[in-house]
Amino acid sequence: MRLSSFLAVFRPALPLILGLSLGCSLSLLMVSWTQGDSDDSCGDELGKGGLFLGRGDAQKDSRDGAGEEDFQPRVVPYHKDPNKPHKKVLRTRYIHTELGIRERLLVGVLTSRATLNTLAVAVNRTVAHHFHRTFFFTGLRSPKVPHGMTVVAHGDDRPVWLMYETVRHLHQHYGSDYDWFLLAQDDTYMQADRLSELVGHLSAGQDLYMGRAEEFIGGEEKARYCHGGYGYLLSRSLLARLQPHLDTCRNDILSVRPDEWLGRCIIDYLGLSCVEVHQEMTYRYFELGKNADPEREDSVQFKNAFTVHPVSEPNLMYRLHKRFSKIELEQTYQQIQQLQMQINNLSDLTPEGKAGVTWPIGINPPFKPRTRFEVINWEYFTEEHIYSCVDSSPKCEMRGADRADVNAVLEIAVERLNERYQPQLRFRKRRLLNGYRRFDPTRGMEYVLDLALEAYTQKGHSQVIAKRVNLLRPLSAVEIIPMPYVTEATRVQVILPVTAQDQDFVGNFLDMYVMNTLDTHDNVLLTFLFIYDPFDAQRVSQTDVFAGVKAMIGEVEKRYGDVKIPWISVKTEVPSQVKLMDIISKKHPVDTLFFLASVWTEVNADFLNRCRMNAISNWQVFFPIHFQEYSPAVVYRDQQPSAASSSFASESLRDGHFDRHVFEEACFYNADYMTARTKMAADILDNEELLESMDVYDIFVRYSGLHVFRAVEPALIQKYVRRTCNPRFSEDIYHRCVLSNLEGLGSRSHLAMALFEQEQANST
Repeated sequence: MRLSSFLAVFRPALPLILGLSLGCSLSLLMVSWTQGDSDDSCGDELGKGGLFLGRGDAQKDSRDGAGEEDFQPRVVPYHKDPNKPHKKVLRTRYIHTELGIRERLLVGVLTSRATLNTLAVAVNRTVAHHFHRTFFFTGLRSPKVPHGMTVVAHGDDRPVWLMYETVRHLHQHYGSDYDWFLLAQDDTYMQADRLSELVGHLSAGQDLYMGRAEEFIGGEEKARYCHGGYGYLLSRSLLARLQPHLDTCRNDILSVRPDEWLGRCIIDYLGLSCVEVHQEMTYRYFELGKNADPEREDSVQFKNAFTVHPVSEPNLMYRLHKRFSKIELEQTYQQIQQLQMQINNLSDLTPEGKAGVTWPIGINPPFKPRTRFEVINWEYFTEEHIYSCVDSSPKCEMRGADRADVNAVLEIAVERLNERYQPQLRFRKRRLLNGYRRFDPTRGMEYVLDLALEAYTQKGHSQVIAKRVNLLRPLSAVEIIPMPYVTEATRVQVILPVTAQDQDFVGNFLDMYVMNTLDTHDNVLLTFLFIYDPFDAQRVSQTDVFAGVKAMIGEVEKRYGDVKIPWISVKTEVPSQVKLMDIISKKHPVDTLFFLASVWTEVNADFLNRCRMNAISNWQVFFPIHFQEYSPAVVYRDQQPSAASSSFASESLRDGHFDRHVFEEACFYNADYMTARTKMAADILDNEELLESMDVYDIFVRYSGLHVFRAVEPALIQKYVRRTCNPRFSEDIYHRCVLSNLEGLGSRSHLAMALFEQEQANST
């Protein structure tokens, strides 16, 4: 009875128990089989059959080049030997150099002395800037080389010799930097984007000779050469294999046409023929007829062409570029519409449904602020005025770019309304009732317009209506601008001009310099430039006006034994910034990075690093806009700043403004200054007073041709000081100095409060 009741209780679990028992038994049997003798004949037969690959076979197979087995990396631990001297690892400047990544396409255009300033210029203006690098190869250089073109002259106008020198030059100088080389004539129009897309789909490791295949004269051979008029692609590996045979081809192969000579050389020594199709990619071209009109060409072959030939004159090259630009624009609009339709159709499958589709379709949704401090303000405007001004004025006249922007937006709004409602209604703008705009960094400039429109029906009736429209000018065509290599390890040479009136502020400058550069061992040097007027210069042997400053410099040098702070003495009535830099420039190497400072500058590491990064030799100079504190007498009046505001001031910007009228601080290389100064020498001969009417900023803007980068610099802070404006300087420099003093007193609210308190005091 007890046994039957016990079995009744465990009856539901019997299948589970039996399954576990069977599974354990089978697993034990499998273990006994796999742990048998390793020299089992069955395993040997399987190994011989190739189903399993042992270590010896794997090594043999890898030597044979099959490479079927996955590579197993071997981790080598790093143990530094204390007995061996440490060897510094030299890293490359760019990561693509270290990884061996090459650019995809280099373009070489074969031109001549007669067409360099016509057809070659047209090629350069239309498509050259769309390629990574474009070179123009010619036999004899013309007396005047067009601006903005890289021209390589070989010294011989013979066509075959030009081709020989061009191929040799490309391999010798750029063979390891590019995967593909495109050679074309200057009477060829090229579609840069399509050619770049073509090489992006081709394997760079294969020998390829691709273009329009042409028969040799006589037509008895099956091999073909690529016609030079339509351009042809040469792979890097083909160019490397062809290089040893170029001299032999030059001596043995006789041909009048350079493209035919190159094709014969490739066929004879490499065994490759020109192809038009490779890896399912087709090299498309179009032969332009005589007196053809690009605007009327509408064939599929023309629209899909990579190159067009022949182009007889520059005007035709520009017309072709205009036509293909329209074709690309139409195709882009069609792609945008197709993508918008797909997004709209797929929105039904999303959790939000149709309500989750943003406007415009495909553009990022509006920015959603998480706190009230992140709310983006709307600017109110009319056709004549804007109610959000730079100087905090409540209302200012709309002018310049703002006015052009609003006029363009109004025209587009009326145009889009007519496109949507015609032919039933036609609108004409009467006036703008209200306008609102804001810049959303995630999507672009948003507009809300209330328009008074006069609507016309098909029967001629009209009525004035008010309509609100929303527009968006999206952020598009985001471009990465290539910049030369810079580093934060560059030494900065600080130049500090000091006059007799400014020496009271040198102590604070030295304290900040010692704390932020010498104590931190920053790679910075300081040079003082003492400016004596003629009267003080005569009395320098009896009384030196800069004796106190020189004593402070001596104390710093005594405290830091390995630090030397040199000074230079200059006698002048008008301390022109250009004259002072002429003296400094001659005493330093050409690769010196100057930071031209003032006695009110507070030098710190953050700004010095930005000085190093923003000043690029032979490319860019940097003129920072420092943050100027307002006058304490106006901002605080009879009250002293609290301890909280003082601690806050040490961490962020204090009460003040960015002084846009001062150009005293500058970061630039000595070589760039000397180059600009040399170009200025011719103008000085005619006008000797030019040096006193210009500053360093004017010289770089007018004579350097470099990028002059001017931007606000939060790390460059100056305390309030009322500068002494020298009337002997130019009117522009004197006017900027006066404006800086006036705007540095305080903000509008500070000045208004000071006037209000003064009126209250006068009334009582």
